[in-house]
Amino acid sequence: MKSLIETIVEPLVDHPADIVVTEREEENKIVYHLQVHENDVGKVIGKNGRIAKSIRTVVYAAGMKSNKKIYLDIM
Repeated sequence: MKSLIETIVEPLVDHPADIVVTEREEENKIVYHLQVHENDVGKVIGKNGRIAKSIRTVVYAAGMKSNKKIYLDIM
């Protein structure tokens, strides 16, 4: 899942080397934290959060096989 998130975000940012995806697994959910360069945050979130919502939709759909709920936080 981490590689999927990186693959989606990499073409959107100017500093792809600064992409960091961390995973925290809890009892009933998996939380992914996406961190990008401070100048790229707006590009990943998009106007009115549309790009962030699209990224989350793809990640959630890919995680449907898992029994745990998937969350994506963008920092």
